[in-house]
Amino acid sequence: MKALLSLPPSVVEQFHEITGLGREQFFCSCDPIGCRLGSGGGTAWLLKRAYETSDTDQSFTQWLAREPRMIVHAGGQSRRLPAYAPSGKVLTPLPIFRWERGQRIGQTLLDLQIPLLKRIMRGRRPQHNTIIASGDVYIRSAERLAPLPDADIVCYGLWLSAEVATHHGVFVSHRSSPNVLDHMLQKPSIEELKAVQSEGYYLTDIGLWVLSDRAVEALIDCCSESDELKEYCLYSQFGCALGEHPTAPDPRLSHLSVAIVPLEGGEFYHFGTSKELISSMVDIQNRVNDQRQIIHRAHKPHPSIFIQNARCSQQLQASNTDVWIENSVVPASWTLSQRNMITGVPDNDWTITLQPGQCIDIVPIGEAEWAVRIYDFDATFAGAEQQREQFPIVKSVDEMGEIVQTMLAGEPLPEGLTLLSAEQLSDRANLVRLFTQRCQLQVESLQALARNWTQSVFYQLDLADTARLWTQSLLDLPAPLDADANLTTRMHDAMFRATVLHHRGDDEASTYSKQAFSLLREGLLTEAIDCKEQPQTSVYDDQIVWARSPVRIDIAGGWTDTPPYCILEGGTVVNLALELNGQQPLQAYVRRSRERHIVIRSIDLGAAERITTFDEMGDFQHVGSPFSIPKAALVLAGFHPRFCRTRYHSLAEQLDDFGSGIELTLLSAVPAGSGMGTSSILAATVLGALSDFCNLAWDKAEICRRTLLLEQMLTTGGGWQDQYGGVIGGVKLLQSQRGYAQRPEVRWLPDELFTRADYAACHLLYYTGITRTAKDILAEIVQRMFLSDSAQTDLLRQMRAHTMDMYDALQRHDFTRMGSLVRSNWLQNQALDSGTNPEAVQHLTSLIDDLCLGYKLPGAGGGGFLYMIAKDIEAASRIRNILDNNRPNARARFVDMRLSREGLIVSRS
Repeated sequence: MKALLSLPPSVVEQFHEITGLGREQFFCSCDPIGCRLGSGGGTAWLLKRAYETSDTDQSFTQWLAREPRMIVHAGGQSRRLPAYAPSGKVLTPLPIFRWERGQRIGQTLLDLQIPLLKRIMRGRRPQHNTIIASGDVYIRSAERLAPLPDADIVCYGLWLSAEVATHHGVFVSHRSSPNVLDHMLQKPSIEELKAVQSEGYYLTDIGLWVLSDRAVEALIDCCSESDELKEYCLYSQFGCALGEHPTAPDPRLSHLSVAIVPLEGGEFYHFGTSKELISSMVDIQNRVNDQRQIIHRAHKPHPSIFIQNARCSQQLQASNTDVWIENSVVPASWTLSQRNMITGVPDNDWTITLQPGQCIDIVPIGEAEWAVRIYDFDATFAGAEQQREQFPIVKSVDEMGEIVQTMLAGEPLPEGLTLLSAEQLSDRANLVRLFTQRCQLQVESLQALARNWTQSVFYQLDLADTARLWTQSLLDLPAPLDADANLTTRMHDAMFRATVLHHRGDDEASTYSKQAFSLLREGLLTEAIDCKEQPQTSVYDDQIVWARSPVRIDIAGGWTDTPPYCILEGGTVVNLALELNGQQPLQAYVRRSRERHIVIRSIDLGAAERITTFDEMGDFQHVGSPFSIPKAALVLAGFHPRFCRTRYHSLAEQLDDFGSGIELTLLSAVPAGSGMGTSSILAATVLGALSDFCNLAWDKAEICRRTLLLEQMLTTGGGWQDQYGGVIGGVKLLQSQRGYAQRPEVRWLPDELFTRADYAACHLLYYTGITRTAKDILAEIVQRMFLSDSAQTDLLRQMRAHTMDMYDALQRHDFTRMGSLVRSNWLQNQALDSGTNPEAVQHLTSLIDDLCLGYKLPGAGGGGFLYMIAKDIEAASRIRNILDNNRPNARARFVDMRLSREGLIVSRS
């Protein structure tokens, strides 16, 4: 999805160089020089310029429909926010949120805006390909977003007070149809709003508009005059011409339908002025007061002090309110007060005192000069003030200091200085020099954050991005953490070091990576080590304990259950238990034997192993070994000194006390690498059999928890949803809270969409005969979890929200919606790792795509089973015929599936 940015002319020329953002993702333009087009005309111009520069033979109409795009209007002169006028408000650097994880050092307002725009457009209809937003606001919504309504124009709004709404546009609707626009008002009075409420509602416009392709063409028509674009306002002209009873009717727009949508849980932060920059940041930082959710708990002298990308030696006090220091050096010889903004100041040794409201902005001009701007905190540079030449150009830092002191004192400037207006200053700014200084100070700040990690945001950053910056800056690794650092911080630190060393080609990277996984295992296993067992025989000599389980398919939220993500943020999954070919395919049998040893057999592998010592029992960390799972299960059941309450000198001695040897037989009637959670559920099945055989009294939740521990012991990792999906029957929503003790709550969901005859026939399961080891996929994704990679963190949060959409669809018995959500989940899995959809699988799905509501490879993906939801019974029959005639290999086949309501069953002969 491409972003189209309307920026000041000087920023357009330098945007890609100063931001490092690619041209394939961001297109920049500005209104024609000397021509004001307004928000509507500016939108039309931006679209036409993007089309003209695109490499396409399509018509404009075809190009509009080709792909979605985001338009961000940030082309104003930022008169009321002087500190960021040269680079534009949209590139304003914003501090890391104290309650957030995975943000990037030096993040900008644009960085924060884009994710919500993308989220909205993921729920678009085919005709919706353009979203428009304002460049000086940050809008966030933690709530789930509903799909876009079927209207030509969709306008998002917030329920804000009349005092706030009077400064913005409002959407007016009738109480009988609250989501249909009746008309729009611009900056209405409180009296007008009171009149509206007597019969209807008003929703405050927050500048988020989604336009259909035909709405875009109608907008362009309104902006056009003799094949030229004219000034036209998207809000006061286009907006006021919309609705059932528009305030400014326009016959060219009467055919357009408009839906207004409250942004549930939405928050609106304006960055229009110096005051709003600080007040909005204070509000954002304080939006979370639950101390359990606040990561950065260090206290500033005052909440309204913000220092970033800076070297500040000044010891600020609680009296220093509304202070913003960015891209600047502030030595100890400075004295600050209140309402001081300091930006762009280079290294200096000046002695100056800032009075309340005094602000300093230093802007690089050309190759070796600077413009000095001293202004008032509340300055707006309106009208002629924007054109008044009042800011001197200097040639050295020493001269700069003298001029700063002169201007702060209100004294006349020396003769002969070249003076620039605010507008000229922005036009002539050398943004490359400005951003170079910012980056240099950012690197210094990053090192300081690492040194002061106990009080800083360092380990809550996007450490993947931080490692890249650290490597590029040729920095030495930070000093080792204190021994008493908490486990989570040590995990982040170890993977950060591994990533930096990997970038440098250092072989020691693997050592730190293994350390991160080892620390994760330590955190998960601590409880289990403290909960030792005492296995005791509880069956007759001739009895067999028989445990059997179904497999599982995850249809939403897979990966969110995987540590360390679920430890940091909790996990949410919807999955279902399935019988294959009329049976529970994963089985374990346990019986007593006379010999004092343990024999493990696998029916499907045709293998067996005899265990006579604790050392043999503890030798289970070999991936691919046929008996790693049962050995680890026996250890957890207490047949090893590490997990047994009684100290035995040998396994033979323990089995003597137990009263017999043990024969454990396994059967997995599912191919390896199936993607159906086979290994985890088999482990849970073995643990369930041992619990009954050894009188351990583990319930299903405890069996699932111990399976998670078992996988950590095997070093294969993995989450908890596989075992919960199979051990607990039916269709269910599984949710866990943050923390090392992962104990998901289970909510059973209606299963009619899977069991009713007309629906059941539409669920198809096809074994592709293609396998891929999940551990390789798992390791790559989990490494990014350790690093709080921003893109992956955002995607995992989307997957959690998507899970609740699936929950809602199942509650409403909405078969079509459920199927489309499965399709969306498959796209999410591919976004996590494109290797989950190999070419051979893509060929299969291309054959049946138009017959399916949705499909996916369950689990980590890459092969195994292909789960499909046909549009109807006839489509299901056609899918069977197509795949039967296009088998990718000799093993490929359809497998009968049926919902298992029982889950794990344990019985005795």
